Amino acid sequence: MAQIFPKWANKVPRRLVVGSIVFTTAIVAGVWYYFSPNYTDVGYAPKQPIAYSHKIHAGKLDIDCQYCHTDVFKSRHSNVPATQTCMNCHSQVDSKRPKEVAKIRQSWKTGKGIEWIRVHNLPDYAYFNHAAHVNKGVGCETCHGRIDRMSVVHQAKPLSMSWCLDCHRNPEKYVRPVDKVTTMGYKADNQIALGKKLVAKNNINPPTYCQGCHY
Repeated sequence: MAQIFPKWANKVPRRLVVGSIVFTTAIVAGVWYYFSPNYTDVGYAPKQPIAYSHKIHAGKLDIDCQYCHTDVFKSRHSNVPATQTCMNCHSQVDSKRPKEVAKIRQSWKTGKGIEWIRVHNLPDYAYFNHAAHVNKGVGCETCHGRIDRMSVVHQAKPLSMSWCLDCHRNPEKYVRPVDKVTTMGYKADNQIALGKKLVAKNNINPPTYCQGCHY
């Protein structure tokens, strides 16, 4: 009796199984990467209502983070500076961008706040206390990157759960003396040795269980 299907058809089921496994793996890997904060969030840099440059203020002028973000050591949230803070300088100081300074002065004159767009934004189901971190020696640049080099602020770190857990599980790799928290470009001679001393001295024991960050 003549065969209905050619001999190569015997290999089709095996190829379909192998092909479906490869295809499924590629889809999962693609979603795992391209839907992760490393790809979707890192680099996010919204256009702000005023072209404020941290590169000039925090970098060239070496203005400490706390001058503008006054609540970093005492509040759950790091505050955005009020127009008054800007006017402490710009009531008298102009810049190479007079139109941008004019916007600040207009905000002061009208009493209407500047509507800055938030760059670093954790999901509502994740609890984060800013003061708890900086008071234990987590530096600004650890989470925000080299702000002093950014003309336009962007999200430099993924702020994902795995990224946070890496620090919670190995705090000695990241903590620094509290008086160096706002120092940009900080480097310890031996970070691990110093970190272990600071972990013991400051009783640093960050939670790694779910309820620590998710209520």
